[in-house]
Amino acid sequence: MFERGRVSALLPDFPWDTIASAKARAAAHPDGIVDLSVGTPVDPVDSLIRAALAAVADVPGYPTTHGTPQLRAAAVDALKRRFGITGVAPDAVLPAIGTKELIAGLPRLLGLGAADLVVIPEVAYPTYEVGALLAGTRILRADGLTRLGPESPALIFLNSPSNPTGRVLGVEHLRKVVNFARERGAVVASDECYLGLAWDERAVSILDPEVCDGDHTGLLAIHSLSKTSNLASYRAGFVTGDPALVRELLEVRKHAGMMVPFPVQSAMTAALGDDAHEARQRELYRARREVLRKALQQADFRIDHSQAGLYLWSTRGENCRTTLDWLAERGILAAPGDFYGPTGTEHVRIALTATDERIAAAARRLTD
Repeated sequence: MFERGRVSALLPDFPWDTIASAKARAAAHPDGIVDLSVGTPVDPVDSLIRAALAAVADVPGYPTTHGTPQLRAAAVDALKRRFGITGVAPDAVLPAIGTKELIAGLPRLLGLGAADLVVIPEVAYPTYEVGALLAGTRILRADGLTRLGPESPALIFLNSPSNPTGRVLGVEHLRKVVNFARERGAVVASDECYLGLAWDERAVSILDPEVCDGDHTGLLAIHSLSKTSNLASYRAGFVTGDPALVRELLEVRKHAGMMVPFPVQSAMTAALGDDAHEARQRELYRARREVLRKALQQADFRIDHSQAGLYLWSTRGENCRTTLDWLAERGILAAPGDFYGPTGTEHVRIALTATDERIAAAARRLTD
């Protein structure tokens, strides 16, 4: 008989379930909770994108797994225009039902198993580990190649700009990873969801010619429209890079029925073709970041890394759960650093994804 929960037993507790008491305490604040624990957008979807979605709402047929030619061409153009990524062929673009789904399934989609090693950052978005656990691979947390010794990993996850730390990996670091991976036959999957949100340092793609010399062999870049296009509810992302790897992912996903809905594909095409809405959203986040940064520093927090992305990686030099309680008493909810790995235990991740009014409320509470 099937045993319920067999797969879930392989996985850690869902992180956000562990902060329910802190959330309840923050919610009891007389002026209401300021929830800075998640990176979910709060601003409206641009009218141009909504119009593109609505215009095809009556199309009844199945969408294609590979996505429309218009979507793939728009992705190629946007990557070149926004980030200087060249040499991407439209056939090497594959839409995904949100990048979390793609990341969680990637090790298994690539056919990895118990004999394979997956490398993830030391402080990392939890889904990299989840993907490896679901595929039954070995896992190593490592930020430097020396940690790998003689190992030949099958898959190396990168995340620059990082969630949760906002750390940006420079060109030379990325070049070393690419060269190492090619010497040892590894695939590099670079999660670049925050690439358009660099504040203090330039952020570059794994597919940037400065990094890979125009050769995308063994490289995958994962992009999301959830952040600067506010499309989290649409589940809109894509992967691109090595054409052979993308073809393999496409073949498996066709069999599994992993299709982005056609109206969402239309919305993605519109979003990728328009930079003005993205620039406006970026400026909203820039302003919110400055308000929170100043308030946290006045409250004796130290902010580490955070050169890019939607978070301030902050510490008071104590266990993150103690800091979580301190913030909750002031009606502010953050994400404890231990969500992201054992070296994150003295930090909290504070998101910029709240309305201007809630960000201002958090700043007042931090500095009162």
